[in-house]
Parts: sequence; C-alpha cells; structure tokens
Amino acid sequence: MSLVNTVARPTDLLALARDYAAEPDEWPFAPRFDPARRWYGRLAAAPDHEVWLLTWLPGQGTDLHDHGGSAGAFTVVSGELVEQTVSGGELVSRVYREGQGHRFGAHFVHRIVNAGTRPAVTVHVYGPALTAMTRYRLHDGRLSVESITKAGADW
Repeated sequence: MSLVNTVARPTDLLALARDYAAEPDEWPFAPRFDPARRWYGRLAAAPDHEVWLLTWLPGQGTDLHDHGGSAGAFTVVSGELVEQTVSGGELVSRVYREGQGHRFGAHFVHRIVNAGTRPAVTVHVYGPALTAMTRYRLHDGRLSVESITKAGADW
C-alpha cells in the first residue's frame, strides 16, 4: 500500500496513524533521537489532517496539553509510553505498548511520557492540522493555562 494514496475520514485518524506506522520504508526520513529534547518531524500533510513522527528517549515527555481544537490519534511504533489524563482533579495513567494507540477529540487534555527503559517511536495524526497547542498546569485538582503556542511561530 502506498501512503501517498491513503485517504482518511476525519473520524478515522487512528486507522491512518496505524497505516503510517506499518510502512516505515515509506517515511520521507528516519526517526532520530535527541538526548536534549523530544524529536519530531512531519511525515505528511493533507487538507484535512497532518501526520507526525515523534521519538521519545527514556524520561522524555510532554507537559499537560491540548491540540488547539484539532482531534487526533497516536499509535506506538516501538517502545512503550504512558499517557496521563485528568480525572476527578488527579492524573490517571494508561500504558500504551507497541501496536497500541488512542484516538481523542478536539478538546482532549493529556501528557505523554516515556517512563520505560527503551526508546519509543510514535506516529500522531491531527485533523485538522495543528494551529495551536495549549499547555496546562494541574494545581490543587484544577487545570490552569500555562501557555499557548502557535504553529509556524513556536514549532
């Protein structure tokens, strides 16, 4: 299957992430690992979505964030990640291993971290393409906005 001809319905972002994850020879570049920060590169863009490749060394992770109104999905290509969401004012963790993934809606807040001992690689799909991301802080069981970053200006 050629990824160039792959068409995703907006509600099928996880299937698209899995399609890309299954075809690493079709990626325009290989994953890289940066000990100073998480590495990421955009694999593809279409009018209704974009696809990103991310790498995670042990201990690397994100802040609590949303995707600025874009829905999304990710799948783990290799390694293992922990996704944390806020429920009842506390962080709740779920582990994703190779081949597993998750789809989420437009206003979903989470953080992802490589809590394991091996590097991890993931494919993320956002629809529509990311325009902003809001970072949050959890304090006394409540989320507060820390910052908002804009595509093209901050990443």
